[in-house]
Amino acid sequence: MDAAVVVHAAARVHVMREVEQDALTEFRKVNVEGTVNLARQAAAAGVKRFIFISSIKVNGEQTDFDKPFTADDKPAPSDAYGVSKKEAEDALRVLSKETGMEVVIIRPTLVYGPGVKANFRNMMAWLKKGIPLPFGSIHNKRSLVSLDNLVSLIMVCIEHPNAAGQTFLVSDGIDLSTTELLQCTAKALGVKSRLVPVPAKMLEFFAVALGRRALSQRLCGSLQVDIQKTRHLLGWYPAVSVEDALDKTAKEFLEHH
Repeated sequence: MDAAVVVHAAARVHVMREVEQDALTEFRKVNVEGTVNLARQAAAAGVKRFIFISSIKVNGEQTDFDKPFTADDKPAPSDAYGVSKKEAEDALRVLSKETGMEVVIIRPTLVYGPGVKANFRNMMAWLKKGIPLPFGSIHNKRSLVSLDNLVSLIMVCIEHPNAAGQTFLVSDGIDLSTTELLQCTAKALGVKSRLVPVPAKMLEFFAVALGRRALSQRLCGSLQVDIQKTRHLLGWYPAVSVEDALDKTAKEFLEHH
């Protein structure tokens, strides 16, 4: 292998409606065993640094308002995906000590950008159709990261000497409430946001009653990250503003919608 650095981003991703009876085993096959297998081959081939794209789910699912996760917090994954990512991180640290190959771990928050799928794309579709949404009074805070900002951090981690052996959190540096995100995305799409100010507690009640507690948590709960360590050790700052990133995301959506 004629490479000095490997960036590993492949994974069995978070599944909204899991069909496997033993989900953790399935996640482990790809996210732990597959990752360690690749890393061992990389080390044997003389790769100097292995950059692992993990997940903020290693930290947990939710934060108290204005009490963000830090990179050095004790991990607290609560689902099979998060557990598998933590186990992969642990295995890579052990492998690094055995082989001398440097390991860098990056835990992104929700990543968005051109071609984004799942809930973020659904959100844009709802806004574009002008569907009234009951999310006009949600005062949470969530950290997001645009694809461009994530890539810029990966590029820094490829060469920066301070990255070796470290774990970094990454975001756009500005946290938005669900209401603010919808308003900003609607502006990027060139449409009016039709948001009805339904109290968050009422939304949470109905979501739980309908068996959608996890969705309620993502819409109404907070998940913030502190990127001071990333900034301090690497001198890295988000290169792209939220507004520009949303404009780019919306442009691609409108071209293909």
